[in-house]
Parts: sequence; C-alpha cells; structure tokens
Amino acid sequence: MGGQRVEDGRPPSNLQRFLDCTTPAVETHILPKTANGRLTTDAWHHAETDVAEYFNLADLWEQYYEWSAYGAGATVQLHGGDKVIQYYVPYLSGIQLYTNKVLTPSRSFGEDYNADFWSDDEDNEKMSRSWSSTSDDSFNCDVAAGNRRRPGHLYFEFFEVCSPYGRIPLMDKVYELSQGFPGLTSLRSVDLSPASWMSVAWYPIYHIPYQRNVKDLSACFLTYHTISSAFQDHGLETMTYGSAASGKQNDHLDKKANTVSLSPFGLAANKIQGSLWTNPRTGDHKRMVSLFSAADSWLKQLGVRHHDFNYFITHPM
Repeated sequence: MGGQRVEDGRPPSNLQRFLDCTTPAVETHILPKTANGRLTTDAWHHAETDVAEYFNLADLWEQYYEWSAYGAGATVQLHGGDKVIQYYVPYLSGIQLYTNKVLTPSRSFGEDYNADFWSDDEDNEKMSRSWSSTSDDSFNCDVAAGNRRRPGHLYFEFFEVCSPYGRIPLMDKVYELSQGFPGLTSLRSVDLSPASWMSVAWYPIYHIPYQRNVKDLSACFLTYHTISSAFQDHGLETMTYGSAASGKQNDHLDKKANTVSLSPFGLAANKIQGSLWTNPRTGDHKRMVSLFSAADSWLKQLGVRHHDFNYFITHPM
C-alpha cells in the first residue's frame, strides 16, 4: 500500500488516507535476458531498455485477498474531530488486457455467464483508429509508447453490470473469470500493452466505532489503474498530483525496492456530500476533478463504455 503523505506539516486528508489504504503494492521481478543479452522478444517493452521490471498478475490479485474477505479500512476524520475506520470491499468494475500476440482463451466460458466480457481481435482496427485520432490535453494515453501505435490484441475485457448487491468481491470474481481466461492469473505486466487497465469499485460495508446519520460515510469510489510495465519507466507526464497543495507531479506507479505501488491515475466518486472528502483546505477538490478528468479521457480515448463510471456521473447523490 502507498505510504501516507504529509504536506506542509498537515496529516493526510480523508481522500489521501482512502487512496493509501486501497493502493496495492506488488512484488516486482527482473525480466531475464536471452543468451545474446537481449530482453525476451515476447515482452511488450522498449527495445532500447537494458533492464525491464515486471509483476505477475497473480501477485496483483493476491493483494486484494484480505480486502475482499474483510474490507480495506481507511481512517476518516469527521467534521467534529472524531475518527472512524471505514471499511470498503473491492469489486472488479472493469478491465481490458491487451497483449502483443493473439492468445486463445476458452471460448465456451462466456456461454454460461450473463456478463459483459469477451476476447477477440475483430474490433482491433476500430480501437486503433480511436486510439490514434482522439486527443485530450488532460491525459495522453500513449506517453509511454512515444508514438502512435496499435493498442495490441484484446485478450480479455470485462465490465460489471450487476447492482452492487449482486456482485462478488474482486478476488472471487477474478478466480471465476480465470477459469475461462487463464491469462488473468498467468500473464505478467510486461506481456501487456500500455492500453491495459483495470477499474476497482469500492463500496462501504461498515465503520468502527459506529456513527449515526453520517451520510458522507456512504461514499463509494472507482479507482483506475494501468497494469502494464511500460508505465513503470515512463510516468504519465501530463498527470499532476495535488497541484493545489504541493505542485508536484504524481507517478501513478510509485516504485520502491522490489515492489511497485499501483496508485490510481483516475478516480470517480458517488454519494459525495458536504466537504468531508473535498475539504478545500487540502486541495482535494481540485485533485478529484483532475483524477476524474483523467479517467474520463482514458475511457474516451479507448472508446470504452464503462457501466459503473456512467452510473456514477448520472447518479451523483
């Protein structure tokens, strides 16, 4: 999990605490070289790079194991000064995995489930046109690529359409989906193109100690994360972290020794009322606007209709 950040001597805001406690930190590995000293050709990585770090998707999902079972606890300071631990359960809201070669999943899996997912390459040309022609000053999707290129072969995509009450936690959903698409647990971040991403929906379940009539504790969030090694070496140069508070740039992949924290590059919120999550003294309002714009731009550039995102923006309260 990402470490808590103190700015100007102030403790982390409620938004920062939430992001800290819901950011997975994944163990990284060094991509082995071939006999001639080059990186393996199957990897989606820059040819000029001497060393490539990656993480396994299986290790990423493992970070959500306890959160899926018990919830992730974030400290929230209420307006009266009291603090509670609010617990959130993660759900897989959306995911797209693009690879550099066509992989063959179990094609019969989708016949047994009423969900919005598929794996095919037939619309890749349309995706490429969307990738190339759409531009937004707030977020440049191909900064890691250095030039316009195809996003890769769409191995798998899934968008949750059930109501929150009918969903199963992220870890259980990934296990279910991986029965037909084993790449969900066997692929590495270095196998994925920069267009690969996921969105996690966080819904509150309970808080300790219990507080009555605190509507702000009903807030839910969507976090957006890129899951390609291409972003480990090339930060999102157009993204800014808490510009009103610190003016510093935020790399959404915060690297530490042998781990990488997949901090969200985008965020959407639902049932946000009052200033508990957007205290103007912390700069969190501007930060949420920036993260929301980044998520919106990412979805538009990839031509994605994300069900939860659309619901959040049409049902703000």
